[in-house]
Amino acid sequence: MKTPIEVIEEFLANTTNPDVMRPLITPDATYISLNFNNPELQRILPWTGTHEGSQAFIDTFAGVNEFWTIQDFGVQDIFSEGEKVAVFGTFTYTSRTLDKKVTSPFSILAKVKDEKIYHFMFMEDTFATAGSFRVTPAGTFNSDPKAGEFEL
Repeated sequence: MKTPIEVIEEFLANTTNPDVMRPLITPDATYISLNFNNPELQRILPWTGTHEGSQAFIDTFAGVNEFWTIQDFGVQDIFSEGEKVAVFGTFTYTSRTLDKKVTSPFSILAKVKDEKIYHFMFMEDTFATAGSFRVTPAGTFNSDPKAGEFEL
């Protein structure tokens, strides 16, 4: 019997192989990619938001591989408590459209029961990753209440 960590490690090692991925996921699993629901970000990264079913996992990783060339995806720490698995690491991707390289930290909270993933939340530096598709400046910002606007 595989531990929850072993299930997640097998899943992450095979994100380009749906035949290996599918049996590791419950048919009604929840995949949360970067946010719960952000239509603006979804225009840039179509797989973002909350999705149900094993196909959502497969579509997400297919989209990532379609939009970027993956140079590195490294797990730095992985640990579990019961069904919960936490994963922390970094990745380096290059956008296929603009050839912009980005390195981001990532974190995953996964839940595994009976050797199958039923919940998966993936977080990254979305400002950086979405920025790898930026053609024009990011815009005008005003974040500091004691400072003025600035351009990126």
